[in-house]
Amino acid sequence: MNLKLSHCFIAVDDKEKALAFYRDVLGLRVVNDVTMDEFRWITLSPPSQPDVEIGLVSPNEHPDASPADREAAAMLLAKGMLSGVIFATDDCDAAFEAISASGAEVFQEPIDQPYGVRDCAFRDPAGNMLRFAQSRPETA
Repeated sequence: MNLKLSHCFIAVDDKEKALAFYRDVLGLRVVNDVTMDEFRWITLSPPSQPDVEIGLVSPNEHPDASPADREAAAMLLAKGMLSGVIFATDDCDAAFEAISASGAEVFQEPIDQPYGVRDCAFRDPAGNMLRFAQSRPETA
């Protein structure tokens, strides 16, 4: 069996703010932006991985969710307790400077981690944690 990641999803509470952040700040390419009835399907891809799409989804748009489930998901999203994403980068410090210059909420400044990466973290407009990790050469 040969498997590859095709799509993943990030819960957001405001698709316009999320789209502006992921497209304009992170430089992801919009693959789909389609409205169907009251549902808006937005996916973006990193330019270096055009075959991977990140969907921006709202807890309020899940067709099978009960009102109580939608409310619970919205509360978890507001607390930043849902999706987390890690992006690989070849320059963590440059990524940090560019993203922090946009006014994004800094969660962690660049730091060398004991598990072999230098990374930093931000919160997107919905509160999701996004990490940006650069592999470090192994040291002897």
